[in-house]
Amino acid sequence: MANPQVFGPAYSTFTRTVRLALEEKGQDYDLIEVDILHGAHQRPEHLARHPFGKVPAFRHGDLQLFETDPITRYVNEAFAGPDLEPPDPRRRALMGQAIAVIAGYAYPAIVGQIFMQRVVAPMVGGTADETVIQDAVPKAETCIRVLEQMAQGHACLVSEGLSRADLFLIPIYDYLVQTPEGQQLVAGAPNIQRWWQNVRTRPAVEATRPQLG
Repeated sequence: MANPQVFGPAYSTFTRTVRLALEEKGQDYDLIEVDILHGAHQRPEHLARHPFGKVPAFRHGDLQLFETDPITRYVNEAFAGPDLEPPDPRRRALMGQAIAVIAGYAYPAIVGQIFMQRVVAPMVGGTADETVIQDAVPKAETCIRVLEQMAQGHACLVSEGLSRADLFLIPIYDYLVQTPEGQQLVAGAPNIQRWWQNVRTRPAVEATRPQLG
């Protein structure tokens, strides 16, 4: 069977999460760029892959998927390599909770508001909206506080071993600390700082790090 295909831009955090899962599995794949900053996600060929015009989308043989959670679950179960879910049902439940927090709350505040305004807007010739940033900081602070509690007492986010939860957080954290607001938020989160030191040099993290600008 041909390599799985990942549709989305390399700079997308959720696209990177899928790529991280494939890299951790040692599975070859093809990245097909979909530049959402220039509207490629709204073109008919991408809407056929993801009817809501988001990224990533995924294809493996005759299987087509969209949304990062089911894609990474499939990657973990379909391909050889280390298991990306804890064996303990309690830890798996915490993994699911962490993924929900990261995707549902952390991403909108950290990437959708703080990072987009502080980094992306100036990069494309605009000006950061300070009101949007300040509105997002308390939400991001709550997310960091929750994740800080989850990371207590083990090497990775919810367990000793790497899980899908880590793969959701890595791209978002990587963007967060590129902002002054993010630096302040993580300064008081020693468990998250320790977690980052444990994961930041993994080959999969290095291989998927996007080049911005």
